[in-house]
Amino acid sequence: EFMHISDPQEKRWLIERIEPVRGVEPISEAAKKRMLEKLNAAEAFENFLHTKYIGHKRFSLEGSETVIPMVDMILSDAAEQEVDEVVIGMAHRGRLNVLANILNKPYEVIFSEFEGSLDPSTTQGSGDVKYHLGSRAVHTAESGATVKVSLASNPSHLEAVNPVVEGMARAKQEAIRDSRPESARRDYHDSVVPLLIHGDAAFAGQGVVGETLHLSQLPGYQTGGTVHIVINNQIGFTTGPEAARSSTYASDIARMIQAPIFHVNGDDPEACVRVARLALDFRQVFNKDVVIDLLSYRVRGHNEGDEPTYTQPLLYQKIEAKRSVRKLYTELLLRRGDMKPAEAEKLLDDFRAKLQEAFARTKEVSEEKQPRMPDNPLSPPEKAEITRVDTASSQEHIDQVIASLMSFPDGFRVHKKLLRQFQRREKLYHEERKVDWGFAEALAFGTLLAEGTQVRLSGQDSRRGTFSHRHGVVYDQDTAEEYIPLNHVTDDQGRLYIYDSLLSEYAVTGFEYGYSVAAPGALVLWEAQFGDFANGAQIIFDQFLSAADEKWGQESSLVLLLPHGYEGQGPEHSSARLERFLQLCAEGNMRVCNLTTPANLFHALRRQIHSDLKRPLVIMSPKSLLRHPLAVSDPDAFTQGAFEPVIPAGNENPDAVERIVLCSGKVYYDLVQKLSDDEEASRRLAVIRVEQLYPLDTGTLRAEFERYPDSADVVWMQEEPANMGSWQFIRHRLEDLLDELRSTPTRVQYAGRPASASPATGSAQVHQHEQAAILDAAIGMVRA
Repeated sequence: EFMHISDPQEKRWLIERIEPVRGVEPISEAAKKRMLEKLNAAEAFENFLHTKYIGHKRFSLEGSETVIPMVDMILSDAAEQEVDEVVIGMAHRGRLNVLANILNKPYEVIFSEFEGSLDPSTTQGSGDVKYHLGSRAVHTAESGATVKVSLASNPSHLEAVNPVVEGMARAKQEAIRDSRPESARRDYHDSVVPLLIHGDAAFAGQGVVGETLHLSQLPGYQTGGTVHIVINNQIGFTTGPEAARSSTYASDIARMIQAPIFHVNGDDPEACVRVARLALDFRQVFNKDVVIDLLSYRVRGHNEGDEPTYTQPLLYQKIEAKRSVRKLYTELLLRRGDMKPAEAEKLLDDFRAKLQEAFARTKEVSEEKQPRMPDNPLSPPEKAEITRVDTASSQEHIDQVIASLMSFPDGFRVHKKLLRQFQRREKLYHEERKVDWGFAEALAFGTLLAEGTQVRLSGQDSRRGTFSHRHGVVYDQDTAEEYIPLNHVTDDQGRLYIYDSLLSEYAVTGFEYGYSVAAPGALVLWEAQFGDFANGAQIIFDQFLSAADEKWGQESSLVLLLPHGYEGQGPEHSSARLERFLQLCAEGNMRVCNLTTPANLFHALRRQIHSDLKRPLVIMSPKSLLRHPLAVSDPDAFTQGAFEPVIPAGNENPDAVERIVLCSGKVYYDLVQKLSDDEEASRRLAVIRVEQLYPLDTGTLRAEFERYPDSADVVWMQEEPANMGSWQFIRHRLEDLLDELRSTPTRVQYAGRPASASPATGSAQVHQHEQAAILDAAIGMVRA
């Protein structure tokens, strides 16, 4: 299918390569032999596993074995075209076969995983099932040309890995581009090729497929095109095509981006390999996506313990009567005289012997690599350590950043209101010695850039910022020309890449996660338009961000900026669902912050680069605090000190304190304003800010609690309902700490909204009433 493509050059290119009968390049004898070897390997590997590990789940490739010679051809062709790397993403169907017969993962290691062993020499963490694991290898073509190959680890959430692979590929492409001289950077997309292998039901049914396809031609996300192979076995678990999609073909969704689509018979390996080569060539020439719809079938059930004839009796009668593609192709080669029977038999016998030898070594591998059993599997994990990281910047870099923010090309006309905003910030810094939130972020980005770090930020409306606080890209009011001031800090700085994304959370967050994995030295950020909408990317948070390091040893320093705070804007514009991120926290897997000072934002962002510990950072970023007169920091805080996980109360007379109030985020300033009119309450209250909720800085909290009388009440104050926010997460941690310090148990009191099904009220008046009640609950019980 290609007549839906509007570009005549693309259509002409395809016609010239498809229609000529005598123009098709013949397949060499060596290529035919290699195809048969790959089909032998694919089928024999599956049969071997089925015989030796009866009933084990492996999500076999049986019925679609042609995928192996197809991928082999794509990799070989990529090597011939001097591609540096092919990044593969695929689901569990056929993954073990790809690992074994494409990425050359030793058979004995795969067999040992069926025996229950783990390989501590690999990069896997606590582990995952064997059909989710990734790998890396170097593929060698018949000519000797080589190409690097990586298979991304992924969860069972189908197609979730798609945008992750695209982000990885983009990061690798840009790393290659930046390593080349300026004159050789033009065609850098050709250096890394994404290859995604899908199932028919998932390609048609999962929304992230469409989101990722829409990324393909956008400046901030394009990777020069992706080769897609849809393993169309005409069934999804037990669901047939008539119930799985409304479109004619599973591949129809790709028509919207004008990608050519090749439908090919999986029982015709030579046609499949020709199409595979054609697909890669199209991608390399036009830098666009291309789809191969591989018509095949599934020999067994969804997994090897499943019985498919319960629901598809007629289909499986036909499948049972079919001869395998390996047998069909062997017979074709013999019938045409391309190969002698003895040679064909020897190829298969040699491979089966290879599997037997590997199986004989499996017992040795299994005994060496038994998983380590904990002494007490139910014991709590070790507490995450809080380490101080030096994140202060030099004054020279600060000055250079400020100068760049106030400098524009000659004749460049900045919007009058925006120019006044920039001038106000400069005046605030130099004359009033204050730095606001947006300025602190710019200083964090700018000083990292001055140090040579690359910064990448994307999200809906992120160039300007949802709340007009960033203006990372400035537009000439006469010509609409774009100018990024922070790309003009120093001559040898890193680059700032800032993009407005399409209206997607799932795919864009997945893309930025993948980019951060492949570019560990860069500061990579994704910003939600409002934090409330971040849960559109929940699968990325649950399956990748929080657990990938533990499951696969895959580190990321991705930063999430999630605007959060209760300001009377209703249930859809108040909460970034802080509680859900805290629920995911364990074993030091991420950092979660609800900050109150611009200086802490500055240090938190710089810590992502300067810390040796690479962890994601989730920030409940502000809305009203962006312009709050109290939410400012002294400029000295940027050239001294470091991130403060807990900001002490600082009471001059700690013995007079009768009530310790702990809180985080914007509600702190509401309390400060209320206390400004009550000197007595201010004297008797100690207000401690917990800036980083996880990992919790129990050391500083302990020191703070020790300053005040044991008789002092302890209150946790928050804006969110009791079943949301930090309360359920932090309560027992505070009580455990207090029990260590005090002779009698202390029950932490709660000042916040009651439990609620909805995050916030839709009435501004009710909101104000609730907010006042929260502050009264925090203050009102102070003993006279």
